[in-house]
Parts: sequence; C-alpha cells; structure tokens
Amino acid sequence: MTMLTRFAPSPTGELHLGHAYSAVLAHEAARAAGGSFLLRIDDIDGSRSREEFVDASLADLAWLGLDWDGDPVRQSSRLGDYAAALDRLRHQGLVYPCFCTRADIAASLSAPHGPSGALYPGTCRNLPESTRARRMAVEAHCWRLDAARAVGRTGALRWEEVGHGVRIADPLAHGDIVLARKDAPASYHLASTLDDADMGVSHVIRGADLIASTDVHRLLQALLDLPTPLYRHHALVCGRDGKRLAKRDAAASLASLRAAGIDGRALAADLGAGRLPTGYSLQNP
Repeated sequence: MTMLTRFAPSPTGELHLGHAYSAVLAHEAARAAGGSFLLRIDDIDGSRSREEFVDASLADLAWLGLDWDGDPVRQSSRLGDYAAALDRLRHQGLVYPCFCTRADIAASLSAPHGPSGALYPGTCRNLPESTRARRMAVEAHCWRLDAARAVGRTGALRWEEVGHGVRIADPLAHGDIVLARKDAPASYHLASTLDDADMGVSHVIRGADLIASTDVHRLLQALLDLPTPLYRHHALVCGRDGKRLAKRDAAASLASLRAAGIDGRALAADLGAGRLPTGYSLQNP
C-alpha cells in the first residue's frame, strides 16, 4: 500500500502549534514512506470560513517547510458528493429530518451522555411521514442518522489504530448524529469520511481528541461502501494551563511565532522529534 496522508485545516482562524504538530507528523510519515501528502481545506462552514485564513494557512505550512502534492482540495467544491451520499442514506431509510434546536435538546431530561456530551434523545426519530413533510416545508431542519437502524444494517465493525491494533467500533455511543446541519450541507463526520475516501487517504493522522469520532466514520464507511484507512491518533499540544490549544490562543498561533522571528523549518524539525517550545506539552485526553 502506498502511503497517502492529508492535513485538513478549517479556515475559521489562524493555525497554532497543535495544527503544526499534526501537519508535520502527517507530512513526515508520507515522505518517509515515499508516499504523498495532500492538503484539504475544510471550508463548508459558511458562517465562519474566511478566505484570508486559507491564505494564512498556506503561508504557515510553507514557513514550516512543508510541501504538498497537487492542488489543495476544497470541501466547498464537493457539495454535490455530500448531497448524493445523504440521498443514498435517505433512500435506505437511515436518516430522518430533525427540527429540534440546541435549546430543545439541552432542556430534554431524557438526553443521555456520550463521548461528546449530551446525546440526541430521539424526539423527531419516529414522527409520521405526513408530519415530517408538513414541517419540512416551513421549518429549518437538519438530517440525523438513525444509529440503531444503521448498526443493525452493518453489524459489528472494527478499525485499526497504528501501533495499537484492532479496535471495536461503538457508533451507538454517539447516538443519532447530525449528517447535514441546518446551516451547512454536511457535517464534519459525513464530509471528512467521504473526502478521505475520494482522496485515497491510506493513513489518517490526527489528534487524539478525534479518536471517538472514528467509530462514527467507520459506520459511514460501511453504509456507503467506502474503504477504511489506517488511523493514528497523536497526543495533543497543550498550553501552560494544561489545556489543549484552540484558535483563540493567539500566543501559540504560527503567525505570532513567525512574527517573533522563529525559524519555521527548525520548529518543524523539533515538532517531528516531539520537542515543543518552552511552556507547551504533549498530552493525551
């Protein structure tokens, strides 16, 4: 298998040390294996994505000395593929429209909790078709996966974590996840799963905060007849407070480090060796 990795930033803010660490690991893995390293811009969040952050991300990666193969792939150019996948699941009876707001879900006393917090309690799962059709005509809605029905279709699923062996997927722990939001044509789960398959990604290298999401992605791969890559979830870069970095952490932004005169290529070499600037550490959640 020829190794093909990717780095997929969302242009909703400046890249920081955590992004750099992930990009460096994916880049080094591909280059060491004589494979390819691709860049994807996850830009379907229309309310927050900004073109200036796309340009900034490319500048940051170049400053680190990272090169990618081919032109960057943009999720915004793949909306038809997301719609087709959602339509396929709809025809299989595996998704349903949901009209609940976040406040509705938060107020539900029956909402259980999963890896990412409160799970959807299933309020809209069994609405009559006539009710769904009437409400869809006038109300904003997202599309949710009927997790129990989907798992009943696929049966038990597994995926492989590099260095740790085979893991049993537990997509039911996430409940009925959103596949298409009210304000976006596809959720992270659906778009990322489809994109990785279409790009031919063989190894998904990403932060350990996304390890639980792999259960959901494995389920979507099975439902949509997509290949399953190998996964490697790395430790997260944390700041002086011990919390993982976020885009609001200006001090850790790559732009601020570049402005301070830091050598980008030297920083990338250090990150590849697991060495971080003073005050930062690697931690598993």
